[in-house]
Amino acid sequence: METKEIAAFNIIGTSIRTTNEKGQSSTDIAGLWKKFLSENISDQIPHKLEHTIYCVYTDYEKDYTKPYTILLGCKVKSLDIIPDNLVGRSFSGGKYVIFTPKGKMKTDIVFLEWLKIWTTEIDRAYTADFEVYGMKAQDPDNAEIDIHISIR
Repeated sequence: METKEIAAFNIIGTSIRTTNEKGQSSTDIAGLWKKFLSENISDQIPHKLEHTIYCVYTDYEKDYTKPYTILLGCKVKSLDIIPDNLVGRSFSGGKYVIFTPKGKMKTDIVFLEWLKIWTTEIDRAYTADFEVYGMKAQDPDNAEIDIHISIR
């Protein structure tokens, strides 16, 4: 577990409001990913800084047990141009703890890591947590995803 200061950043993508209650987020997140990939949302994002996909968890009603928003998209230079079917958000950055699950994507390595995160004693800020799907995440049999958790 590494701690790192993250600079402010902008994301454009697609989003959904969900909750972890009764397993709702599993269905919603899978649907959001399906939409993102099937509609080639990444190709619709203007002024992308990179092709890395970010899955941002934000607008927490209280903590991970209450409703929150997920934004699936890419970092952009600015939010000056946001296509009508997408949303853009600016995040202030801050201090983060980074968890890095590794292994086969089909074994739910990301979800299993979230189960661990939810039981840790870190002082979470619940501002904007995010997963990074970059080059290390491209091999589904040997993936590496960084999960950044905002802390106080």
